[in-house]
Amino acid sequence: MSEERVFSLRNPWFTWSVGGTIVIAIVGILIGFVWLPSASTAFGGLDLWARICGAAGVPSSWYSGSSGASTVPSDVVVLPPQRATHAAADSIGRGATIATQNCSMCHGVLGTAPVTAPALAGQYADVLYKEMRDYQSGQRISAVMQAIIAPRSDQDLRDLAAYYASLTPPPAAQTPRASEAPDATAVRLAMQGDPERNIAPCAACHGQLDRKGAAPWLGGQSAVYLAAQMHAFAAGERHNDINEQMRNVARQMTPEEIDSLAKYYAAMP
Repeated sequence: MSEERVFSLRNPWFTWSVGGTIVIAIVGILIGFVWLPSASTAFGGLDLWARICGAAGVPSSWYSGSSGASTVPSDVVVLPPQRATHAAADSIGRGATIATQNCSMCHGVLGTAPVTAPALAGQYADVLYKEMRDYQSGQRISAVMQAIIAPRSDQDLRDLAAYYASLTPPPAAQTPRASEAPDATAVRLAMQGDPERNIAPCAACHGQLDRKGAAPWLGGQSAVYLAAQMHAFAAGERHNDINEQMRNVARQMTPEEIDSLAKYYAAMP
């Protein structure tokens, strides 16, 4: 007496089970990765391929760089202090002297800068130190900043960071009208992000929710400066972010979302 094999194409139950599973999988993929992303408004003006990649949790394009230079984004990794520390008065004094002689023309005497340069007053010392080190090493490009920072010692950079961190943070760079509510899209991206597009909430790194090492406080910066930096990250023109965190986020945003976020943080003290 012979028994028909279960796992055989001659067994109609096995054939229908396998075929049905494949059909369900294909339909599920089409719905989850094609129809729903194309119908969703969360992806802004992205094309269909970018929407599918966003739903799958992978970038739609990979930044390959413009030259054969090192792909290491920064050789400086700075951890935020576990508790508030106060720099020595002599370090702040030395930093004030250097800042007055070299930095005040662009960043203001008290670290409150015009719209095209960042406001440094009250910024985290670890952020300021890392950015100056990146200018010094060429990881962040600026003809003006590199010329000023290049001859400075490591102690000079720490003193400058201590000085600006000791100053009172500036007021909001942009004051909205009393009846004007924050843009809903900007609030959502800042506080919740957009998991469908691999966009982490800004507040998870830059404060409000949590802060990562060398991530700056964005409140009080001008919308012009913030938008310019995010557009530079998106284009790969700025590349001193550790592990391409900012580049990966900025590439997934539309220009309108970047401008909206910039205005949201400019209105925050």
